[in-house]
Amino acid sequence: MNLGELYSKLNEIEKLLKEQYILQKEILNINEAAKYLGISKSHLYKLTSGGEIPYYKPGGKLVYFNRKELDEWILTHKIHSTRELQSMAENYMITKRL
Repeated sequence: MNLGELYSKLNEIEKLLKEQYILQKEILNINEAAKYLGISKSHLYKLTSGGEIPYYKPGGKLVYFNRKELDEWILTHKIHSTRELQSMAENYMITKRL
């Protein structure tokens, strides 16, 4: 293995360690939250300013996020499959007939 490959592998390991660190933290800053969600910081700021995502702003300047709340927020935006929608429609029709 040459020096370039070694340097590349070390960078890859460092990146993986940083990602694992973020997954273990309960409170994330704006950079960590954007990386965790896989979106840009500017998009995350738009979500906060629009009140679309839960966040904390102690002292009125820095923005923080609770990782568990981000997980919950992600899961509230489910797009139902065609099969799920069909089942929901059938259940609705059954209950409305009674």
